Amino acid sequence: MQLSDFDFDLPEDLIATRPARPRSAARLLHLAGDAMTDRRVSDLPQILQPGDVLVLNDTKVIPARLTGTRTRAGAAGEGVARIEVTLLEPAATGWRALAKPLRKLRAGEVIVFGPQLSAEVAEIAEGELRLVFAALGDAFDAALAEVGAMPLPPYIASLRAPDEADKDDYQTVWAARQGAVAAPTASLHFDAPLLAALAARGVQFVHVTLHVGAGTFLPVKVDDVTTHRMHAEWGEVSAEAAAAINRAKTEGRRVIPVGTTALRLIESAASGEGRIAAFEGTTDIFIYPGFRFRIADGLMTNFHLPRSTLMMLVSALMGRERIMAAYAHAIAQRYRFFSYGDASLLIP
Repeated sequence: MQLSDFDFDLPEDLIATRPARPRSAARLLHLAGDAMTDRRVSDLPQILQPGDVLVLNDTKVIPARLTGTRTRAGAAGEGVARIEVTLLEPAATGWRALAKPLRKLRAGEVIVFGPQLSAEVAEIAEGELRLVFAALGDAFDAALAEVGAMPLPPYIASLRAPDEADKDDYQTVWAARQGAVAAPTASLHFDAPLLAALAARGVQFVHVTLHVGAGTFLPVKVDDVTTHRMHAEWGEVSAEAAAAINRAKTEGRRVIPVGTTALRLIESAASGEGRIAAFEGTTDIFIYPGFRFRIADGLMTNFHLPRSTLMMLVSALMGRERIMAAYAHAIAQRYRFFSYGDASLLIP
């Protein structure tokens, strides 16, 4: 299984830089078996069945992009450097982060991001740094919300800078547990009217948490994809969520995760065929063709980057040839791709 098996050509103008408005107006490619239908996300109440369970990731994206200054005293006076920081994940003490330009920082120096937010560079190693912030708890959250920007994916950030609109657009309407540095993007298509219509249809919602990390954007660098090593992310499936999913599986109802993050988490927590256990910890599960799904009966997801682990995941669910045909159709019909793009509903 080669990396080239998951490649395709995507016109740059199909990369979405803004979401559809309203959210549920995004297009939806419905792939059910061999049938392929062009729909809208707002059609989900007509597509899904009463009793279906949608598994929703309730992680909340933090405004993890920061711009600050480092001041250093020297023979010629004080030198000030502008530093751009991207927070990656909490460490045992402080935060793992990336910084540009890293060469202008030394351990022990302080970066000032705003009147209420500064951090000491506690450690620099392997191209990363560990920052210890002066503010903690609620004070840290408030200061970060004041000065931070949303960490847009590289393929959007290369086309435009983040702005105030992204603080709403790049967050799900049910976001609750702060800790992600990337959004579970399939969930961005849901708004309050759609959730109400789905509930009226008899669709059930189960919330789980997977804090999406920056590793989600790392490229696959090996030709033999089976040798790729996945990044780890923290997740939790509560006992209540596990019980609701197990009940649905026992009753023959479909369990459909919204987003690859929710799917990877529930498959990580699978305790047997059609059974899931409560789970808390990190997962580095890598799903590629040949994987046996034990919980998920389908998936709602966006359109993914070529040669990515997510292309391998959807190929594992639907078959590579079927997915490549669906992507060719989406490109021909000018669907919008990636985080702010359109969606697909995949039912094997």
